Amino acid sequence: MAEGAQHFLDSFKDPAAVARYTEGPRRFVPGLDGLHRMTGLLLAERVSDDAHILVLGAGGGSEMKAMAEAHPGWRFTGVDPAGPMLDLAAEVLGPNAHRAELIEGHIDDAPAGPFDGATCLLTLHFLALEERTRTAAEIQRRLKPGAPFVAAHGSFPQGAHERDRWLDRYAAFAIASGGDPEQVAKGREAVATHVAMLSPEADEDALRAAGFHDVEQFYAAFTWRGWVGYA
Repeated sequence: MAEGAQHFLDSFKDPAAVARYTEGPRRFVPGLDGLHRMTGLLLAERVSDDAHILVLGAGGGSEMKAMAEAHPGWRFTGVDPAGPMLDLAAEVLGPNAHRAELIEGHIDDAPAGPFDGATCLLTLHFLALEERTRTAAEIQRRLKPGAPFVAAHGSFPQGAHERDRWLDRYAAFAIASGGDPEQVAKGREAVATHVAMLSPEADEDALRAAGFHDVEQFYAAFTWRGWVGYA
């Protein structure tokens, strides 16, 4: 595993960090609840009422909870390398937990499928380009032909003077959303140091290189982007 991904995986295995996790994403990701709703709607364009959805980076469970509540016939296979985050996902899913098989591991530990659709939210930016493309290709290989895949993660211009400006905006949004300035500063530094961000154009190219077609951006919010593509 790349050093940057390992840095964040270590924090996701820390019980204190996991206990605070549900507070974090909404402070750092503009429109997170809307992103979850859009993800379900984009999948629903192509999948049946009894679809089986692969969720990579399922720790925390918030996207599975949103999809489970909006689509009562769907079932899920959630994969995440951090066991404590999967425990949190089961707790967050509550009465819908029985509809999700949760697997501790990476994409290679996911069943072969084929799945009706897949998601990977707030996750792929932890992987360097080569591993990111390989991971997306392994998702694609587990999907039925034409099945939708929704990905969303950090992605913003990477030019010499652009990167810092966008990271400053990332931090400013978190502070404006109630984040502690000192903790936000540490988070900004961790992202700057450990996360392998790409430009939106490079991210789209990676999805196409992984075998997805008709890739479209549907979400843009400060330093975050989201795409839908088809196997």
